[in-house]
Amino acid sequence: MLLAYHQNLDPLNNPWLSTLFAGLPVLVLFWLLVPMRWLAPKAGLGGAITALLVAIFVYGMPARMAFASFVHGVLFGMLPVGWTIFNAMLLYNITVETGQFAIMRRSVAELSADARIQAVLIGFSFGAFLEGAAGGGTPVAICGAIMVGLGFDPFLAAVLCLIANTSPVAYGGLGTPIIVLNGVTDLPGHQLSVMAGHQLPLLSCIIPLWMVRCMCGWKETLEVWPAIAVAGVSFAIFQYTFATFHLWTGAEMWPMTDIGGGIFSLVVTAVFLRYWKPRREWHYDNNGRVTAACTASGPARTPAHFAEASAVVAAADPPGVGEDKVPLTPGRIALAWTPFAIMSVLLMLTGIVRQMESKGPVKIVGRWQTNYLIPIPGLDHQVHRDARLHLVRAEEAVAFALGTLTPTPTSLPLANTAPTLLLAERFAPKPERAVFNFAWLTAPGTAVFLAALVSMLLLRMNGAQMKSVFAKTFFQMKIPIPTIAMMLGLSYVTRYGGLDATLGVAFASTGILYPFFAAILGWLGVFLTGTDAGSNALFGSLQKITANEIYTNHPDAFRYLSREQTQILICTANSTGGVMGKMIDAQSICVATAATHQIGREADIFKAVVWHSIILAAIVGLLTLLQAYVWPFTLLVPAASP
Repeated sequence: MLLAYHQNLDPLNNPWLSTLFAGLPVLVLFWLLVPMRWLAPKAGLGGAITALLVAIFVYGMPARMAFASFVHGVLFGMLPVGWTIFNAMLLYNITVETGQFAIMRRSVAELSADARIQAVLIGFSFGAFLEGAAGGGTPVAICGAIMVGLGFDPFLAAVLCLIANTSPVAYGGLGTPIIVLNGVTDLPGHQLSVMAGHQLPLLSCIIPLWMVRCMCGWKETLEVWPAIAVAGVSFAIFQYTFATFHLWTGAEMWPMTDIGGGIFSLVVTAVFLRYWKPRREWHYDNNGRVTAACTASGPARTPAHFAEASAVVAAADPPGVGEDKVPLTPGRIALAWTPFAIMSVLLMLTGIVRQMESKGPVKIVGRWQTNYLIPIPGLDHQVHRDARLHLVRAEEAVAFALGTLTPTPTSLPLANTAPTLLLAERFAPKPERAVFNFAWLTAPGTAVFLAALVSMLLLRMNGAQMKSVFAKTFFQMKIPIPTIAMMLGLSYVTRYGGLDATLGVAFASTGILYPFFAAILGWLGVFLTGTDAGSNALFGSLQKITANEIYTNHPDAFRYLSREQTQILICTANSTGGVMGKMIDAQSICVATAATHQIGREADIFKAVVWHSIILAAIVGLLTLLQAYVWPFTLLVPAASP
């Protein structure tokens, strides 16, 4: 079959110049986001347009195919990604509108009067739940406001909430980052989840301790170490369990990791606090030691990011608004958490059906299918990766030659025979697939939408309330969903155009140290895009190609891993390393300052958290290095799917 487009790693016959043009979309994105301070959707569109121009005029990709790849990415950004995060926010808004969220918040805040324990319960455990249920800066906005209302120093509250909103981020928004990573790499989502589940629990144990140490000395920190350990370890255990749940049961529950983990951590810690109390109750006294190190002035705030931040904070339910003063009874608390319990059950059921879909179409109600695989016209089976990225085994190279020589030389054994053609068909590199999975029923967002409808009936919402929550959700999502769509459009253009392949080969020059830099690249991606999903969209495919390159160039170093395992490890590091960039991205910092009434101190907060961000990202990088090369850490990398 004649291929419409053959990728070329060096279209300008100059590796340095080709790499420069391949990286131009990312450079334009950085320039628009940071120096120019554009809104994320506009900057993403600018990067996507740049990618289209480079793919068409530098790489020689047919224009119709370039635009088809952009549309393919945008479609994936809308379903399942945009559909999922929209309905997650919708369900959260339902609890706010009906006053149930106020009860949820009170039930958490009243678990302990000790400020150190409150910081962990609210900033980490409850924040993780909010990250899984809504994301989009909501954990920082709500938890920061709650902590200020409890008497925390506002600056410290902002810093603590930013640090806390890290390890849960990879599973935030019902697993959206993992869903995006699966979409841009074609690596199984459940395998990526297992890999993340073998990295993040360590960080989940560290973060609560890190938070408390930031607000007081070691002596005061160690006084509450049992509560810190219970909150962090319980979340880590749940995070590991749900990230790998499908290995034992077949049911994919990893989109529920943060929601379930946050609730589990809260419940276990609450039970523990009934039997254990610190010897002395501690409150932050604002003695100046913490804030004195964070008072440097910086550049003026970015109005565009403050518009984003204001939307998030305005939509959050601040302390005191709609607060129900009636006593908290077990029945009221159970009802308040019921919408998320319903969502959990529906997500579990759709996860089981999604596993069935992997074996073939699942039919319901006659001829209807739970999902439809729709080839993208003009793109599916029309793009071929550069041969350097495909010919990874000797037999594949021979088969490719046998299958493409015309005529086949008679001197070759098995020439012009059926076995030869079958061998060539089996091993020769295949054109890239471009298929949109219209999973109208089994996308996580559908289960959440059904849970939202049931919750509306359960909580007896009237028409005005329903209209209000839908309007509020559309307003909140007018920036996040277009941002993700533009980032995925950009990513798919670089993927099908071959720009990511050129960059991947260039990054492979870091050699066996690349697993460390894979995490740092993910960290940079979150700093640029503001989301872990955006970073995965931007760099996910590049990470896969680079993993393939370093495996090919250094096979002895990866003696404990297969090529597929190396790809899973490196691609997941983009997400797990990226979460540490969440505390320094512009939108998160602006949300933190708006929620804690610290507007004007953005540079101070950035300087207060940037070193925490770098150190924690480096820890992920070092862990990735160990899992790449050192036994028994290599056993934590999941085996490739059969």
